[in-house]
Amino acid sequence: MRNFITYEWLTVFCLLGLVFVTAAKYMFSTRFNDFIQVVGNSKYLKIYTREQKFIDTFDGLMFINLVIALSTFIYILYNTLIAPTPFEIISFLKILMAVSTIFLIKILIERLIGSLFNIDSLIDSYLFQKTTYKNFAGLILIVANFLLLYGLKPTKIIIISIIAIIFIINIIGFITSFKNHQKLISINFFYFLLYLCALEIGPYVVLYKVIKEYNA
Repeated sequence: MRNFITYEWLTVFCLLGLVFVTAAKYMFSTRFNDFIQVVGNSKYLKIYTREQKFIDTFDGLMFINLVIALSTFIYILYNTLIAPTPFEIISFLKILMAVSTIFLIKILIERLIGSLFNIDSLIDSYLFQKTTYKNFAGLILIVANFLLLYGLKPTKIIIISIIAIIFIINIIGFITSFKNHQKLISINFFYFLLYLCALEIGPYVVLYKVIKEYNA
């Protein structure tokens, strides 16, 4: 991977993600310090769930980093586990577009469901918690990407280990949300299962197909 002539593009995107993280820390230093402790500490969720807005600058900055970091990691994953491929900026931008579109459409559909069933506050709280843990995973990914590009040689074991860490972080977020809304979920368990299949599992199946067809 380090032999690619256009390897510098990955550096550019990693640095761009770091710029957005730095901006979030500079503009919201107290919130950022609480944010990086979110795994294992519910202080961040308790404080900032009440202050959330439809368009939140802090979450927006961290979300952009998530999209960039995840797209970069997908590229590294593809080259490590599937087939080494020369970097093409157009193909990488397609990955960026696919990742961001899936996330945004998913959020909009969930908000629409909240409006249709008059549970906006519940959905907003649930989305905030999920987004928080995904954005935290974005921080882990940006560190992992720098290590894979500048230090460690990407191998199957390392890639799978990183995936496992990201999976665990999101599972922690899911369990936290489940506990906070356990009573409502138990009453509507069938609809909850439908939600899992349609909006939690489905988008990642689509993302997998995008990765699989990367060279098409």
